[in-house]
Amino acid sequence: MFRARDRFVIYASVEQVLFAASLFWALAANRLFLAAALKDRAMTEPRSWGFALALGVMLITLHYLLLAPLATRWTAKPLLALLIVATAFATHFMQAFGVYLDPSMLRNVLRTDVAEARELFSFGLLLHLLAYAMLPLALLWRVRFVHRPLVRATLVRLGTVLLALGIFVATLLAVFQPFASLTRNHREMRYLITPGNYLWSAGKVLTEQMRGAAQPRQAIGLDAAPGPAFAARTRPLLVVLVVGETARSANWGLNGYARQTTPELARLPVINFHEVTSCGTNTEVSLPCMFAPVGRRDYDEASIRGSESLLHVLARAGVAVRWSDNQSGCKGVCAGLPQDELVKLDPPGLCSEGRCLDEALLVGLDERLAAARGTQFLVLHMLGNHGPSYFRRYPPAFARFKPACEKDDLQLCSREEIVNAYDNALLYTDHVVARLIGKLQGAAARVDSAMIYVSDHGESLGENNLYLHGLPYAIAPDVQKRVPMAMWFSPGLPEANGLDTACLRHRAEQPAAHDHLFHTVLGLLDVKTALYEAPWDLARGCRKATAP
Repeated sequence: MFRARDRFVIYASVEQVLFAASLFWALAANRLFLAAALKDRAMTEPRSWGFALALGVMLITLHYLLLAPLATRWTAKPLLALLIVATAFATHFMQAFGVYLDPSMLRNVLRTDVAEARELFSFGLLLHLLAYAMLPLALLWRVRFVHRPLVRATLVRLGTVLLALGIFVATLLAVFQPFASLTRNHREMRYLITPGNYLWSAGKVLTEQMRGAAQPRQAIGLDAAPGPAFAARTRPLLVVLVVGETARSANWGLNGYARQTTPELARLPVINFHEVTSCGTNTEVSLPCMFAPVGRRDYDEASIRGSESLLHVLARAGVAVRWSDNQSGCKGVCAGLPQDELVKLDPPGLCSEGRCLDEALLVGLDERLAAARGTQFLVLHMLGNHGPSYFRRYPPAFARFKPACEKDDLQLCSREEIVNAYDNALLYTDHVVARLIGKLQGAAARVDSAMIYVSDHGESLGENNLYLHGLPYAIAPDVQKRVPMAMWFSPGLPEANGLDTACLRHRAEQPAAHDHLFHTVLGLLDVKTALYEAPWDLARGCRKATAP
């Protein structure tokens, strides 16, 4: 295959190198795919070995077919070098955290900021890169491509492509029945085929972004207008929506978790919703979805991403809307509306290394309450329990559960240490939300107010050897889809809105979802629009006043 003329140079054709790369990836980068595909097969049976061999052949020929149209004597080395490094990164995170590189996960990757990326670098990643990227790159560096005349090179390339295509089709036909059954019943498995998974997903996401950038967001709620209660208000109203990050229902103290991770909220008259389902398993999906009129129940990603959000509908009705961000942006939800990025504001003593503690979200709130006029809607986007560096999400005073994992690489910590750090971060979220309520309560004599807290998605903490989040929704465990949600109202607001809080507390015992948020907020603020769907307003049956 290769011939070496000296100790330092390997002479080979482009086709031989492409085949070697495809073989390497089939063996070294697709362990998770092969394990999942062969999971229910008895490897003592010859048919199982035949199926495994067929999958290996299909992986090799598939990646050869992907590479062959792009690789020439001049482009093969940079192309392969890029893919070798990218594949090494991909396999590390897939193996370490059990993630699937589908389009939604690639959106997260492409929008990762510097601070978040820095936390993902670890000693384990370095060792993985040395084995799966540095060594292959060293071999690639020694390759010298054999020169062929253009006509011959073209014919050879065409012949190898046809041969690879023929082998792929023949192999597929040989195992079509079990393969078709496998892919039909486990469609998410295709996102384990590496590097094909991230190449396909990245291409899909970039295409969508280019198409979306050329088109303005579709306006919604053009008929939005103040309702009678809105128009009749004589006191300022401030509704604060706190969007939590990666808080899972299973560890939320108010939901009966064995540890009290919400001690401060437990002492306040909050209405806790015990069973809430998220729109997605990552921020890129959940955030736009939870601010859309129709969320997970009739999910249409293109429509959601291409349209305005709840915030634009509120602003159209005369509500003063503002987004305050302590994470990676609003994902288009607040496009064109007033917004603050805490890292840029850099409040003293609360920010370092491109990250801020969530208490920074409360800076300036007293002044806002003192100057409050009309009806306002404020969104506080928390950093919350963003992993894997849970220990960085809270100050030392909240390190109550010990020993806590204090490393960015979760593989260096025990599961107990990881859960301790995660629960400490929840303790801090509890403190921040309780402080927010305290500030709203302090201004209650002059300003009516409400607080809604809801997390965007949950988290895996080692169950079934899964960590973090972002699995395809259809196969994601409940811990990634069940989130905490709580509400609080100042004393004057229920009376002014005709809201029966005892009734709402009873409603909170029943299942709810992100899908309810859009319509519940419209009802709370009394914004009239044809978009409003009464059955999805959590407080609809608990208001005496006329609802939108």
